[in-house]
Amino acid sequence: MGKKFDLNDDGVVVVIGSGAGGATLANELAQRGVDKIVILEAGKHFTQADFENDEWAMFNKISWLDKRISAGGWHHTKTYPNLPAWIVKAVGGSTVHWSGVALRFQEHDFHTRSIYGQVEGANVLDWPITLAELEPYYELAEKKMGVAGTRASGLPPMPESNQYKVVAAGARKIGYQKIIRPVASNSVPYDGRPGCQQIGFCMQGCKVGAKWSTLYTEVPRALETGRVELRPESMVLQIQHDKSGKVNGVLYADRKGRHVLQKARVVCVAGNSIESPRMLLNSASNLFRDGLANSSGQVGRNYMNHSTAAAVAIHRKPVYMNRGFDIGAVVADEVALNTGRGFNGGYYLEGLALGLPYTAAFMKPGGWGRDVTSALEMYDHMTAVWVCGEDMAREQNGISLHPTEKDQYGLPIPIVSKTYHGNDEAIAAHGLVQFRKLSEAVGASRVIDMPAYPASHNLGTNRMSANPRDGVVNKWGQTHDVKNLFISDGSQFTSSSAANPTLTIVALAIRQAEHIASQLQQRAI
Repeated sequence: MGKKFDLNDDGVVVVIGSGAGGATLANELAQRGVDKIVILEAGKHFTQADFENDEWAMFNKISWLDKRISAGGWHHTKTYPNLPAWIVKAVGGSTVHWSGVALRFQEHDFHTRSIYGQVEGANVLDWPITLAELEPYYELAEKKMGVAGTRASGLPPMPESNQYKVVAAGARKIGYQKIIRPVASNSVPYDGRPGCQQIGFCMQGCKVGAKWSTLYTEVPRALETGRVELRPESMVLQIQHDKSGKVNGVLYADRKGRHVLQKARVVCVAGNSIESPRMLLNSASNLFRDGLANSSGQVGRNYMNHSTAAAVAIHRKPVYMNRGFDIGAVVADEVALNTGRGFNGGYYLEGLALGLPYTAAFMKPGGWGRDVTSALEMYDHMTAVWVCGEDMAREQNGISLHPTEKDQYGLPIPIVSKTYHGNDEAIAAHGLVQFRKLSEAVGASRVIDMPAYPASHNLGTNRMSANPRDGVVNKWGQTHDVKNLFISDGSQFTSSSAANPTLTIVALAIRQAEHIASQLQQRAI
């Protein structure tokens, strides 16, 4: 399993991060014959045997809990001051923890500047690619991931849970018609993985391996080629370059804290939208004074994490939302472009089931009282929703380095600053009203709005742009400034869409791998 590459081998492709972008890219490159690939992963290498069907045990085991600061006008400064994002630090990245929702972008998502015009207080921009260009890769991604209910996978839809039945009934009563279940989890055995057992602990790591995760799909398949080496517990400190500005190595701290330099021919950064810009900013030099590949000044800017809100509804009879796949239903009627509602973009109502511990924690962060306890007593009667809507790119929202405070690796800790645009707030408010309507339509006795959770969809910060002055990477995820440096995660997103990002990250990674493999073969990079 796997191979060992010499630290001084300057023919190596270094991939930083092993999540949806990084591990998919590494495996796709290996399958195309690229024969020297090193994956550097900051977290540990857990196995399915390490997963526990216990929300807090797994939260503490796999979450990225290195110190971060929430700043700006968003509620996280009060509710989650040191946990702006809920992502994973482990082999597999956030595909260990993701809910499995796999949605495609819509046509207008790639043309937000053209369609919305110049939005005051926002920094919207068109992507340099179109839906038509990405569609073949969406097909490949849906097949790879086993997205239930799609033509590409051939898998039947996930069974209807009680949560689905209640949410869908309410949705139809208020006129909605598009209630879907597009999840990358096997409804029946597929691709060497078993069918979903409807255990309900999807975000704690799937113990049976039915849900697609790079931990047990892309990573082992990449290692089996003999062309890839995985180095877990390897925290990247700096990306280095030669006198001409081409990257030529990656400095990282290994599990014992030793500083190690791996020489490189190409570097692909897939560390999530907080860590990826942080790496580029930490790699500032005399040649790149404002951070690597940052001639535009856009590295770390335009941070998006979707316009979100959450709520629970208490029904007259038991629902047991925790039984079954974690996303019971996705109501898609409000996602179409329709400015008549008073905002740009749209949103999904995602019936995301929470376990009792998470429900208690998220309902009123840091608070308690009879209003909370009386609701929790009715936990088995609840449905829950997560509003997932388009988030406007804003230049002032972003990742910056703390001027004085350092983390355990000696790096400046990241400050994650976010202030919602009025458009974002309008989307979240509209979604909560509609969930209340659909819940009350089927007799809910109480609906409780909750603050949004720590961000699990972290996007932007190294965005794609046709013009180098507007972003960080071109249509291939190749940085405008450094031709052998690529961004391979959600930080390259130019707009957020309302769709959960993982499917698009995987589709872009497959497309990028095709391009990089071709460029390597031509010796163009």
